[in-house]
Amino acid sequence: MATAAQVSEYDIEELERQLGETRRELFNLRFQLATGQLDNFSRINHVRKDIARMLTELRNREIAEAEGLAVDQLPAHQAAARRRSEDEALGRSETTASERRAAARAEVVESATDDAGATVDQDESAADEDGDDGTAVDGGADTEEKS
Repeated sequence: MATAAQVSEYDIEELERQLGETRRELFNLRFQLATGQLDNFSRINHVRKDIARMLTELRNREIAEAEGLAVDQLPAHQAAARRRSEDEALGRSETTASERRAAARAEVVESATDDAGATVDQDESAADEDGDDGTAVDGGADTEEKS
């Protein structure tokens, strides 16, 4: 199954070739369904969605061409390029959406921890300068009143 990011990387000739192969696969799956030979019925839905992704990408490119935009200026292509560069920088071949969300949450938590840590460190250093470290100091005056 091809993802939208993978489909956006194809050039037009490759995209049309893939579309033809995928339509042929859908035809064969429907034929297997009719003859009772199909074991995995969900495969039909996956192939239909792949065809829809490819047709959507082709239509987006037609619209971009009519408006005089380069393919790289399309929002989906810019996002895919950004993800590819992030993956390359981290040494990964590909990330999933859940991995990107987890990384974003980790960055937020890390920055919040850094900010909170700096505040705590500043408060502790200010307390140390005042001589107030939270312990009771009675100045060595252990005097008891005797009657």
